[in-house]
Amino acid sequence: MGRFKFVLSRPIQLIPVLFGISIVTFVMVHSIPGDPVRTLLGSKATPEAIERIRAEFGLDQPVWLQYVYFLENLTQGEMGVSVVYKVPVLQLVFDRLPATLFLLGYGVTLALLFTIPLAIVATLYRGRLPDHLIRVLSTSGLGFPVFWLGIMLMIVFSVWLGLFPVSGFGEGFFGHLHSLFLPSFAIALALSAVLTRNLRASLLAELDSDHISTARAKGLPARWIFVRHVFRNSLIPTINLLGVNLGWLIGGTVVVESVFSVPGLGSLLVQSIFARDYMIVQMITLVFACATVMINFLVDVATVSLDPRIKL
Repeated sequence: MGRFKFVLSRPIQLIPVLFGISIVTFVMVHSIPGDPVRTLLGSKATPEAIERIRAEFGLDQPVWLQYVYFLENLTQGEMGVSVVYKVPVLQLVFDRLPATLFLLGYGVTLALLFTIPLAIVATLYRGRLPDHLIRVLSTSGLGFPVFWLGIMLMIVFSVWLGLFPVSGFGEGFFGHLHSLFLPSFAIALALSAVLTRNLRASLLAELDSDHISTARAKGLPARWIFVRHVFRNSLIPTINLLGVNLGWLIGGTVVVESVFSVPGLGSLLVQSIFARDYMIVQMITLVFACATVMINFLVDVATVSLDPRIKL
């Protein structure tokens, strides 16, 4: 399949995927124990007030009919109104989206800044002290959960040393960089541990391959061989692994944002689950699902761009 046809056909292929995700999300959200209206109004609410709020948000309808209304609103670009915040769900999501995107982009950027030099150094010093140290560090990074790393970083650099704020998003670009450094660093440590091991193994496999031996026999410069053939070919499995882990990271922001009180979609999702705010939970879940599918699509395109032999 040509690249152009692939790009055009992929959005159509996403429709049944997102439809299935919407059904699963809707059923799971409505399976959460508790009543959102009683949670909102409190234990002293009168039956009349409860019924009025249920009718206002359509919660007095059968579940299947609520799903039909949900799909109808979705096709019209409407996601309803939050039961708790009393504002349109889309507005809430758009207000929180920048913090989550900034956090993910910051974490991935730091992870790549760690991964590429470490993997290259480990490859060039294969079997020697730098290689052993980097492998120990990457193996150790795999054993620590992100939330634990975040808490430890917060204790050391925020509470003890006072170098970074404990929570928040900051003001302006540099304020965001400062406020989100610790959660992004925690994400980067966990992500780079996986990527460094993978990229090192790919680099070594490429260095030992026959076509690299042929290039050396032809007298090509070692730096040119490394950059043009070894490094470029080694990126393909690492990019695929990065795509898989980005999907995991999108879900992981729920934990990281909650630990550092970042006003993003993850913390909003946790608050909405506890408040049984169905509309917000459904919307954020769909946003995360769309983002994961889109990342996989971009990974496929990047893979083919690096190696035209791969067919889509």
